[in-house]
Amino acid sequence: MTATTWPDPADATWISPTTLADLLDGGQVMDAGIRALWTPPPRLAGPAFTVYCPPGDNLMLHAAIYRAEPGSVIVVESGSLNRALAGGNVMRVAQRRGIAGFILDGTVRDIAEAREARFPVYGRGVVPIPGTKEHITPLNEPVRVGAVTITPGDIVVADEEGIVVVPSARAKQVFADAAVKQTKEATQSLDEWEAAHQAKIESLLAAHPR
Repeated sequence: MTATTWPDPADATWISPTTLADLLDGGQVMDAGIRALWTPPPRLAGPAFTVYCPPGDNLMLHAAIYRAEPGSVIVVESGSLNRALAGGNVMRVAQRRGIAGFILDGTVRDIAEAREARFPVYGRGVVPIPGTKEHITPLNEPVRVGAVTITPGDIVVADEEGIVVVPSARAKQVFADAAVKQTKEATQSLDEWEAAHQAKIESLLAAHPR
C-alpha cells in the first residue's frame, strides 16, 4: 500500500491516538519510550515505510528518504541509543521530498533543525554521535518498533498522546468506527459523561461486593 492508495490520506490527522487506542488491541500502541523529540508536535499520520538499521548503523534510513512515497511515515527498527540515525540535513531533505515524519526506535541529532522546520520526529532520544553506513538490509519488510510489529502500509498515527499503528487491512473499518466515536464524544456534555461514568463505576462495584 502506498500513500496514493491509503484511504483518506489527506484527512487522517483528525484521528486521535487515544481514540484509536480505545478501538484497537493494546498491542498496537508503541511503548512510551518512543516519544516526540520536540514539542508540541503536529499530529503525524500516514502509511508506514519500514526500515531495519542494525544497531549503530543508519545507511538504510538515509536510503529510504529517496525511496519512500510522499506522505509516508518512515518507521525504523534499530535498538541503538549510542549513535544517531539521522541529523538535520537528512530530516530536512526528507521533509522536502514529502516524507510526513520519522518514527524511530533509536536516536537523532540536530533536533533544533527538525523543530525549526516543524518536521515530526519520534524516537528514544537525542545524541550527537552519527551512525555508521556499512550494512545494507531490505527495505519495506516487517519491523518491530516500540513493542509493535509494523507491516509496510500500516497506518501510523502519532502525537503527544502516543503512537498507534492501524493494520492496513483493518484501516477502513477502524477509521469509520473512529469517526462515530469522536462525533459522539464531541457532542456529549461533561454532565452526561459524568452520569454515564458514575453509573458504570457503581455497576462494577456492585457486581463485586466486599
